[in-house]
Amino acid sequence: TIIHMAVDGRYAGHIVISDVVKPHAKEAIAALHRAGVEKTVMLTGDVKKVADAVASELGVDEVHSDLLPADKVGKVEELLSRRHGKLAFVGDGINDAPVLGRADIGIAMGAMGSDAAIEAADIVLMDDEPMQIAKAIRISRKCIGIVYQNIVFALVVKFACLVLVAVGLADMWAAIFADVGVMVLAV
Repeated sequence: TIIHMAVDGRYAGHIVISDVVKPHAKEAIAALHRAGVEKTVMLTGDVKKVADAVASELGVDEVHSDLLPADKVGKVEELLSRRHGKLAFVGDGINDAPVLGRADIGIAMGAMGSDAAIEAADIVLMDDEPMQIAKAIRISRKCIGIVYQNIVFALVVKFACLVLVAVGLADMWAAIFADVGVMVLAV
């Protein structure tokens, strides 16, 4: 944010005011990179000088500054067109709501987030701790791994039962029991 101060009808220079960087934000960016996030991009309405300084301090890969809410949506559209994987956007303000809705994965910082941002997001973190984003990625990857394990296990048991029933070594009740057993184990 820049405040212009008029003194005797002339501008007396700029006073630069920037948002306070959240505690652990630098560690959160590093944790995202360790979690496999290929690229971090900062989209902000702040002036270039402030945005560049914050991005450099945090270790953000790419920064775009002086953006209005519509500009952020346009920048996300551009990022979506040149991406390799999923695009996640983290925000908490009412101005972030359109971008949260457009990104593949919208993540709202819920404790201090606006109602519009929370409503538009796919994921709402109930505290404003940026480290929770990397933790959410790790948890989701672990859950997906478990889902794949369960699918493979269920298919192996079902095909094994199908073969056993086909050759006469098991009856239909054994197949049903195995099916229900796999479901219970998966849950």
